[in-house]
Amino acid sequence: MVSLICTLRHHTDEVTCCAFSPSLLATSSGDKTLRVYTTANFSELPFSPLRGHGYGVHCCCFSSCGSFLLSCSTDGSVIVWSAETGEVKATLEHPGRSPLRVCALAPDSSLLLAGACDGTAALWDFRSKTLRRCATVSEASVVACCFSPCAQMFVTGCTRGDLKLWDAHTSLLHAEKDAHDLGVTCCCFAPQFIINGCCVEFRLASCGQDSQLKIWIVSQREGAACTMKLLQTLTSQTAPVLSCAFSSDGEWVVSGSVDKSVAVYDASLGTVLQTLKQHDRYVTAVALSPTFPWIATGSMDRSVNVWRIGDGDDSTAAESKETRCQGRKLPGHSGLLLTDWSEDDVQTWLRDEGLVELVGIFKANNIDGPELSQLNKETAAELGIESVGLRGRLLRKIEALKAEQNGSEAPDEFLCPITRELMKDPVIAADGYSYERESIESWIRGKNKTSPMTNLPLQTTLLTPNRSLKIAITRWKSNQETAAQSSSTSDNKS
Repeated sequence: MVSLICTLRHHTDEVTCCAFSPSLLATSSGDKTLRVYTTANFSELPFSPLRGHGYGVHCCCFSSCGSFLLSCSTDGSVIVWSAETGEVKATLEHPGRSPLRVCALAPDSSLLLAGACDGTAALWDFRSKTLRRCATVSEASVVACCFSPCAQMFVTGCTRGDLKLWDAHTSLLHAEKDAHDLGVTCCCFAPQFIINGCCVEFRLASCGQDSQLKIWIVSQREGAACTMKLLQTLTSQTAPVLSCAFSSDGEWVVSGSVDKSVAVYDASLGTVLQTLKQHDRYVTAVALSPTFPWIATGSMDRSVNVWRIGDGDDSTAAESKETRCQGRKLPGHSGLLLTDWSEDDVQTWLRDEGLVELVGIFKANNIDGPELSQLNKETAAELGIESVGLRGRLLRKIEALKAEQNGSEAPDEFLCPITRELMKDPVIAADGYSYERESIESWIRGKNKTSPMTNLPLQTTLLTPNRSLKIAITRWKSNQETAAQSSSTSDNKS
């Protein structure tokens, strides 16, 4: 029913969000970038990646017409990009510069909503890019929000577990306390709604840390209060559910979980149609195309899987898989693993590394990424590379490439929570977390002395050097370098 057609590995940190327009796929990441692909063959567009945020990007979404791409970040801003050229059209900042966790654009592109770590939701008039209101909607971080199909209401979800329904003027219509134990993670409306006399009914999906996906009926009757009624609780996944999305026809609902799975449900019956297990780490994002039978899933394993809805055994699916994986960028500096390189990728890398004279040999012997990663002195000689100097230079460059890719897999505790980069001068802040000194000092100057991790006020701005962590990072880097050097030396011994 659902088959994998392509895996995109261009991000260098966890994928946080996926979004489709009628013709494009966008992904965002903790690496501070967005990447944009055409759905014609899932090749990356020339202007991608998009760089403009100072910290990790948490969420992205398209306008309904597909002309604009929006993104929000820990840096407290929403950037509006042209989906045609990648240029920045506007930058909207949260009034309190609080980190933004989620953003949504109304279906008619009239309003832009962003949820913040300080419990506020900022609402802008999208056409004029002016702030209409920034209101406190929760006592905890706002991590989920979505507009109703009619654009007259929106829902917010917070880490405390509450779902709240608001009108376009930010007046509370309904509050569903403890909708998800331990916190809401995502919510979305089905595109369709039912009008029955003077009553309008919407379907809302929400998921949370309680490992549940819930389907709600939101009813709005003229002259009466809005109501939310739980329709179904779906529990096929065994760990927190981090993301959910409806198909364009409302017949399917898809969710991604910490258990590394993607569950595809019949939205009406609540039955599991298929469980997809291709990611190596938490599935953090799911999206469905409004015009084509595609599902995109993003993960902490830094990859985006693109799936085709339909018979995965037919010739069309097989053809799609072949063509879509040919559109990849050269992976050397974009995060694609060496073992996923094609023969063309290897040949392009040789040219970039000044080894043009080897391109013909590698092409004749069909050397792809997996073969390149296993190349040593003996196999290099078997390929007919007779020059000892050239052979040694090739092997050193391969080892350097492998060391670079291994280096990107630093333990998470060695990465600064703000920049997601390897720390050089780690310090402990008043919240008990360790940060890169330069990053936390910059944060304190611009973020009203709140914790980047908890959003609570820092009792003091005093920073304590984390010497034990610095030693551990230095030792880890040294071991990485030693391993690369030892491997290179071993392969070059006569």
